[in-house]
Amino acid sequence: MNRTEFITATALILFAAFLLGWIASWLVHRLTRPTRAGMTELDQMAQQLHEAEEARDAAVAQLEEREADLASRLAASETDLQATLDALRESRTEVEELRTYIERKLTRR
Repeated sequence: MNRTEFITATALILFAAFLLGWIASWLVHRLTRPTRAGMTELDQMAQQLHEAEEARDAAVAQLEEREADLASRLAASETDLQATLDALRESRTEVEELRTYIERKLTRR
């Protein structure tokens, strides 16, 4: 086998390998291509996913709204509690002062 025959044989082998690869790629592409029914199913799944994401976003927004409402209620309750405790403290102080005043008046008699 001389040099020209070797180059020709190598070129033919490489061309045959390229051709087989291209045919295999085309065959795989043909076999794995989705059908119309599959595309319809994919479209339905995409629509359901979109609806589920919208429902999730609505639920998250509602949760955040409830959380904000509860946080404001808690803050208002804490403010009311603090005011009540302050008033109770003042009332106790006033009661003690009145007891002391009454005891002084009773001891003077």
